[in-house]
Amino acid sequence: MRFILTGGNASDASFAIPLLASLSARYVIADKAYDGHAILNHIEGSGARPIIPQRTCMPRKRAFDPAIYKLRNRVERTIGKLKQLRRIATRYDRIPENYLASLYLAALAFWC
Repeated sequence: MRFILTGGNASDASFAIPLLASLSARYVIADKAYDGHAILNHIEGSGARPIIPQRTCMPRKRAFDPAIYKLRNRVERTIGKLKQLRRIATRYDRIPENYLASLYLAALAFWC
């Protein structure tokens, strides 16, 4: 389980490669926002298979497994549960380290 705190105006896709660094997985499941050459090359270079729907502007065609992509719903539901917690949703902790610790504790409670 990993989190990277960013500013509210930062793109999530720009932090995908640092988040995936030194991660060993067979599949990386993400939405269309992560369908970029740098991210795809990093995923394939690590030996994983990207399960990311292809944007219409991408010229390179690749295989896509919709059955595996359905598992992304679990991540979305977990994020929804985290957002229901008042301390997380309102960012009660103003110090980034404390907020990150709250995220880890809340996520741990959901996954255990």
